[in-house]
Amino acid sequence: MRDLGAGFGYLIKGQRWVTGHGRWFGLGLLPGLITLLLYAGALVGLGYGADDLAQWATPFADGWSSPWLGLLRTTLTVLVFAFGLFLAVITFTAVTLLVGQPFYESLSEEVDRAEGGKVPESGLPLWRELWISARDSVRVLLRVALYAVLLFALGFVPVAGQTVVPLLGFCVTGYFLAEELTSVALQRRGIALKDRLVLLRGRRLLVLGFGVPLGLAFLVPLVAVFLMPGAVAGATLLARRLVGEEGAGTVLPPRA
Repeated sequence: MRDLGAGFGYLIKGQRWVTGHGRWFGLGLLPGLITLLLYAGALVGLGYGADDLAQWATPFADGWSSPWLGLLRTTLTVLVFAFGLFLAVITFTAVTLLVGQPFYESLSEEVDRAEGGKVPESGLPLWRELWISARDSVRVLLRVALYAVLLFALGFVPVAGQTVVPLLGFCVTGYFLAEELTSVALQRRGIALKDRLVLLRGRRLLVLGFGVPLGLAFLVPLVAVFLMPGAVAGATLLARRLVGEEGAGTVLPPRA
């Protein structure tokens, strides 16, 4: 349980870091705002089309009497939108990191520099870093999609579908959010995706303590934008802890 608190502590420390380094915080808002506009349009479209999708998916229920027809399609509509929101929360970070790749990598390097010691650099050209980030993000999102389909199906289970399944959904969301965010610092250290996943699995509670509160906060669109720079900073501190680098989690004051 101590790891849960420690993980949340890295999230707070990351927000404190960007607050103390205002220039990085200000520049970090732009990629999130661009992504937010794209996602807001997609979710609005899903909200308008969810009813039609529910009707299209349940032609067998056209002859059902009230209230069963309405109950089935209303439940399906809610689940479709919840599924879309789940995917939006998961993919928001990946897309924002791609949009803001050069900036977030520089921010992560600055956090490492503030912590002291060597600042790892990938040594790869920008196009190569973008390709690796996009490729790894797709691989992670495929894993997330499998979990999402399973949780979506389990959502129809009475009682558990309305209680246990949402909790599992938040855990899955938080875990993969942490993976996406720590990838900025871990990729610079030359750690491949499969090895990153091993690192995260070895400290699940630490990772969930960081990612689950962030996933809950990301449900509020504007909050996600404002927390993103600090999330990258906190994930860099978390990455340092995962790889056992000395001084992990010690945030130095802003440089003059």
